[in-house]
Amino acid sequence: MLRRLEQERILSVGRARLTALNWEFVRERLAGTDVGRRGFGTGKDGWLPPGVRGDFAIEPGAESPPTKLTLAAVLVPLVKREPELTVLLTQRTPHLQAHAGQVAFPGGRIEASDRDPVHAALREAEEEVGLPPDHVSVIGRLDTYITGTGYEITPVVGLVRTPYPVRLDPHEVADAFEVPLAFVLDRANHERHSREFKGRIRSFFVLPYPGRYIWGATAGMLVNLAEVLSAR
Repeated sequence: MLRRLEQERILSVGRARLTALNWEFVRERLAGTDVGRRGFGTGKDGWLPPGVRGDFAIEPGAESPPTKLTLAAVLVPLVKREPELTVLLTQRTPHLQAHAGQVAFPGGRIEASDRDPVHAALREAEEEVGLPPDHVSVIGRLDTYITGTGYEITPVVGLVRTPYPVRLDPHEVADAFEVPLAFVLDRANHERHSREFKGRIRSFFVLPYPGRYIWGATAGMLVNLAEVLSAR
């Protein structure tokens, strides 16, 4: 009951804050951020070049990123709901070898058969959650994100028209859910947490949505999205 009341409160706040944040505004904000173009956004990540972010970017004295990187792409799906926009996310299954149970965007490594990161992101979204490519209007990208596990991720932003079908891949995805975009844009929800990993203290962003723990690369990309859509 408490979880439901908290979600309703967030949705109520979201409706108020998204009065002027419509599809047209979002499309204009992302215009010109072509996939493959780096340097968009406001991240200052130390050892990373402009327009590139990483898992350890907010950690003082962060180490350099891995030298050998696997190219990957994710879809950042913004869903038109009345009267607010939402972000579609997935909860990975608990048995996976990597990132088990974590909240993530639909996506994965770029295969040799993919034409470009956009094709890879849309393909992965259809495979993981059954989202048809013709339901997605790609409008731009966020900063490249480099993970400590050696992935160079291109976040592709797309507007999703509703209603859309959902067909989860039972091997990879345990659940798909939506978070109000207003929750993502609220800087009060951009928490910084730390934990020890392999003898080092790692710092990372967390967006504590009720009933979900959104952290790591996904949270970092959502923080980037908030920066892009915030008025400057």
